[in-house]
Amino acid sequence: MSGLHRSSSAPLKNALPPQELLDDLCSRFVLNVPKEDRQTFERILFLVEYAHWFYEDNTVEKNPSLKSLTLKEFTTLMFNNCEVLKPYVPHIDDIFKDFTSYKFQVPVTGAIILDQTYERCILVKGWKGSSWSFPRGKKNKDEDDHTCAIREVLEETGFDVSKLLAKDAYIELMFGKQRVRLYIIAGVSDGASFAPLTKKEISEIAWHRLDDLQPASDEVISRSVTGLKLYMVTPFLKSLKSWISKHAPHVASKSDAFHRGFSVWKSKNSSSGSSSALVDNQHTKLVSNPIVADTGPSDNRVAETGPGKSFRNFRFDSRLIIQAMESGFSA
Repeated sequence: MSGLHRSSSAPLKNALPPQELLDDLCSRFVLNVPKEDRQTFERILFLVEYAHWFYEDNTVEKNPSLKSLTLKEFTTLMFNNCEVLKPYVPHIDDIFKDFTSYKFQVPVTGAIILDQTYERCILVKGWKGSSWSFPRGKKNKDEDDHTCAIREVLEETGFDVSKLLAKDAYIELMFGKQRVRLYIIAGVSDGASFAPLTKKEISEIAWHRLDDLQPASDEVISRSVTGLKLYMVTPFLKSLKSWISKHAPHVASKSDAFHRGFSVWKSKNSSSGSSSALVDNQHTKLVSNPIVADTGPSDNRVAETGPGKSFRNFRFDSRLIIQAMESGFSA
């Protein structure tokens, strides 16, 4: 990797991590782990990725003079400066390429969270870029699908679905060699609190109308009819609507204000707009039944994710104002 050399001079802006820091990261994340986790390059690269997350989320944040690095740049530094990895430096490009391919074969699970009308779902927007997706993430070794879904949804939204998740209520698709299973969590109040427990992974969480997510195509990465950029959302919509048609409750029609999409949490770095909506407090029983889709695209793209921790922003409640307006109209 040309142009990437560690500086031994006094700290400068965008300086590369010093040898002492790299030694510490290597010791903490690579050397002091069970031996079986260092038996393959795939496992070693996962350990290096954890070290990269720690470096970006903790070290760089505390010391802004350090350079923020891509995973490939960080991996190259680690291999060049960690004694146990140095022998493999000549093969680092092939190792990283194989790791990237392997990484997108790891099963992914998450959840499709529906509101009480079954007309809206929760989507999260990645920290980088502008794509929206269902909360989900990769399974850990020997982790059950539903356990991974609960963990990932909690990390990305701060919402605990453990008491709402039914193991047989899910949609599953194959994206190339990667299996993606999303559990359907229905009947969630749109007044529920959402805020990611990780830092620099999610920039916004919002309720989106399913009707507004209708795409121009069934690609993994697509745009909705409203122009929203979607990642791993479109392929699930057909099966989701089929499930909803069988299980949605009969809810009395309300003003359009109840059904609009709206943002429930936004980080300071997010600039996208959102609409407010009235909170619906009607309680709806969760109905759980499986529907497994038998088709899906073979495209395989890189998700816009990473780890971290954030704070929940204040959300303005327009309920009383709208109620007053509606009372005035009917008077």
